[in-house]
Amino acid sequence: MPYTSDLVHELNTLIRFDLETGLQGIKVHKTADKQVIAAVRRLHAKGLVTQADGGYLTSLGREAAEFAQTVLGILTAGVAASISAHEPIPEG
Repeated sequence: MPYTSDLVHELNTLIRFDLETGLQGIKVHKTADKQVIAAVRRLHAKGLVTQADGGYLTSLGREAAEFAQTVLGILTAGVAASISAHEPIPEG
């Protein structure tokens, strides 16, 4: 199953959480992009965040955010490695 745009918005929301501390949440204001508001509401309905407008990660949400951030790190590191592998090596 490919990532839908809804799932991408949810993943983008999960990676915004600072996993270094459980004391920092997020607040999505009513003036935010409609897709962001909807993503946070879906995350709340799925039990991943404590409030419909953000709040804190639940234990399941923290696990999901850790996975989302890990996948992003792997994919972006792979892109950087791929790009640098194809760059010419400067002569010194």
